[in-house]
Amino acid sequence: MARTTSMALPIATIDTGTGDTDSGDTRLGGAGSAHATGDSDVGPVVSSAHLAAGRSPGLSEVEYGLMIATSAFNRWMVRCMAASGHPGLSATEVAILHSVAHRGREKRMADIALVLDFEDIHVVSYAVKKLETAELIRTRRAGKEKMVAISEAGFDVCQRYGQLREKLLLDIVSQARLPESELSNLAALLRMLSGAYNQAARAAATF
Repeated sequence: MARTTSMALPIATIDTGTGDTDSGDTRLGGAGSAHATGDSDVGPVVSSAHLAAGRSPGLSEVEYGLMIATSAFNRWMVRCMAASGHPGLSATEVAILHSVAHRGREKRMADIALVLDFEDIHVVSYAVKKLETAELIRTRRAGKEKMVAISEAGFDVCQRYGQLREKLLLDIVSQARLPESELSNLAALLRMLSGAYNQAARAAATF
């Protein structure tokens, strides 16, 4: 009978034992840990166990958290903007609208792409056209540059969005009782990780 080769990828597990085993291996995924004690294997909360089997299962957990948080955040932006009176805008367009409204100053499209980390300037260009058609922003030419500014209607929408955010979102988040300093530290960590992923992406582009 022909032998079949398993295509299963390695799965990371977390040692839940408290003492050493005969094998001396109590690391993540070690052969002697939970199996020897009879406890169930507890794996990291990830969506790609084969990646978590590498050097940093913790980073794999962060990546899964980022994926579901990104989906939830995008969904929230679209729904909140719809409740603010402007359905049909994508999460990207909502983010760009808020960026244009930031500090009430005119901005270059290239600067919007830089601040929001959009690689493709055409994404910004399309969103700007759509927002301008909706009369939420206004544009003008300054030499070869296209300057973008928030309109009065756009500012009113952003204000309404902010009011709904205070009521609907912050009431829920406040239940976690996370201090502002902890949220700021989390934001700093996410910015650091974004730099690491961008650097790794540039390296991957050379392969």
